[in-house]
Amino acid sequence: MRFGKKGKLSPRYIGPYRISKRIGNVAYELELPQELVAVHSVFHISMLKKCMGDPSLIIPTESIGIKNNLSYEEIPVQILDRQVHKLRTKEVASVKVLWRNQFVEEATWEAEEDMKKRYPHLFESGENADQSTNSLLSTL
Repeated sequence: MRFGKKGKLSPRYIGPYRISKRIGNVAYELELPQELVAVHSVFHISMLKKCMGDPSLIIPTESIGIKNNLSYEEIPVQILDRQVHKLRTKEVASVKVLWRNQFVEEATWEAEEDMKKRYPHLFESGENADQSTNSLLSTL
């Protein structure tokens, strides 16, 4: 996934960054850090958000893990809920996934089968999870 494209897992906003100058009526040039040198520094006003001063809303670029090609990988933290949709001939299971660097309100519904293939550790049974937790605690 590329930084700047729309998508449900793309970061909503990063920053804050200082406005260096106004370009026309609806565009602003920002002072971007060195790791975002490949990003064009002029943005339309609709892509900007006034900094409210709440540190919990600010996601630093280091914690997102933006790579040199301006992409990043979102990592699931836990499964919050499960539901099954009954269609005419089959049932489709979905899980609500909490992603790293996202709030609980931004959790997304994903196909359970796909999530089990990509992230099997999230679906460990209670017994296996207890054993792995106990072995982890004993190593600490």
